[in-house]
Amino acid sequence: MELKVLNKGHQPLPAYATVQSAGMDLRANLDAPVTLKPMERRLIPTGLHIALPAGYEAQVRPRSGLALKKGITVLNSPGTIDADYRGEVGVLLINLSQEEFVVNDGERIAQMVIAKHETACFVEVDVLDETERGEGGYGHTGTR
Repeated sequence: MELKVLNKGHQPLPAYATVQSAGMDLRANLDAPVTLKPMERRLIPTGLHIALPAGYEAQVRPRSGLALKKGITVLNSPGTIDADYRGEVGVLLINLSQEEFVVNDGERIAQMVIAKHETACFVEVDVLDETERGEGGYGHTGTR
């Protein structure tokens, strides 16, 4: 699939690290470092604008290494970029650690996964079909 990208920043385009990688790294596109204090959240620019085909979305997800080692994650994970959005791709980072974290220009801050999706057409009904689980809520299936 071809993905049209307008790079208004100064970082290289995202790329897959290996042949079977699902996500490609997004880099911070900054004029100056950004310090995230504990529990602080900030929208970090990437400089990228994309045009996805209809029926696809881009999902912005945390980088596992940043989450494990530094407590930095994507707040609205996964963040969805819709096919009709043409604004800059931003990454909403939050610092869940007890220490300040400095985001530097060019730092890999998240990963982006391109995914196909369906568009649902809701049909209102009077009753739903019965299932073994029924209306069992959170944790209901793990009781045995």
